[in-house]
Formats: sequence, structure tokens, C-alpha cells
Amino acid sequence: MTYAPQVLTARILPRTRTSTTVLVVGFALLTAVAAQWRIHLPFTPVPITGQTFAVLLAGVSLGVRAGAASQLLYLAMGAVGLPVFSGGTGGWEVLTGATGGYLAGFVVAAAVVGALAERHHDRRFSTTLSAFLVGSFVIYAFGVAGLVGFAGMGPAEAILKGVAPFVFGDVLKAGLAAVTLPVMWRLVGER
Repeated sequence: MTYAPQVLTARILPRTRTSTTVLVVGFALLTAVAAQWRIHLPFTPVPITGQTFAVLLAGVSLGVRAGAASQLLYLAMGAVGLPVFSGGTGGWEVLTGATGGYLAGFVVAAAVVGALAERHHDRRFSTTLSAFLVGSFVIYAFGVAGLVGFAGMGPAEAILKGVAPFVFGDVLKAGLAAVTLPVMWRLVGER
């Protein structure tokens, strides 16, 4: 018997080891593609990318285990040198560089949002919005820790350069998810 969380993909597609593996690989690749959409900000080493949305979508779509696994796979692909990180980069030095904390936070954020989705927090506007905001906060916390540890910034500078520029966009992404996911649940016949 295969573990089948009550998340959207499990409602649409029967969960088997094969389907779960395909979904994990698919969301790792989605994160890699989303990383290539980037806007460089001259005052921070952290670019604006589509990664965070892909990460949170992986969690909410796959659940705690598979969501985290998709992001672990993404990090492993990058660690071995595949050009999956922002700007087509890869390698261990990216994981231990200025954005390494954010990357580590992807695994935890996908797990947290996945756990919330398994508890039906993806079925109403308010709870979906909250789940995505919590996931974003997790990524920020790891990102700030990484900027302090790897980039030598103080905590205040790390928050100014590593969180403040991204809050507006992340709130918009959370709002988009909060509108879309409950509608998707209604379309598949469950609320």
C-alpha cells in the first residue's frame, strides 16, 4: 500500500510509487525552470525568481513527504553541477554561497506547506493564503540565516536585502494560490 496524502494531485491521479516518483521529478524540474526566470537586483545578491512559487506549489500539490523530496532532488541535481539554479548555475559553491540558505529552506518550506495541505489548508482562501505565507516565511528565515552565515551580512542587513524586496511579490503569489487552489478543489468535487 502506498502513502496517499489528501492533496490535490492525489485526488486527480491515483498515488502509486511510479506516479509519486514522476510528480517528484516533475516538481524538481519545475523548480529548475522557475529558477531561470529571474530579475537581478543590484543592491542584493538574491535575485527575484519564480522558484519560491514552484517550491510552495510542490508542497501544496504533493504533500509533506513528496513535496520535500522534490526539493531535495532539486538541490541534489544542483549540487552535482547540473545548471538548475538561478542563472543556469550549479555546483556545491552555490549551495554554500549567498543564496544557499534560501535553497535549504526550499525543502523545509515544501514540507511545511505540504503538511498544511494534508490538513486541508489548501481548500479555502484564508487558509491557503496563510499556508503560502508561512512557507514564504520559512524560506525567508533560512535565507536570512544563509546571508548572515555565508555572505557575512549582519541580521538587519540580511533582512533589508534578503526579505524586504521580496515581500510584495510573495504576497501576490500567495494571493494567486489562495484564489486558484480552492477553485481547483471545487472542480475535482471536493471542498
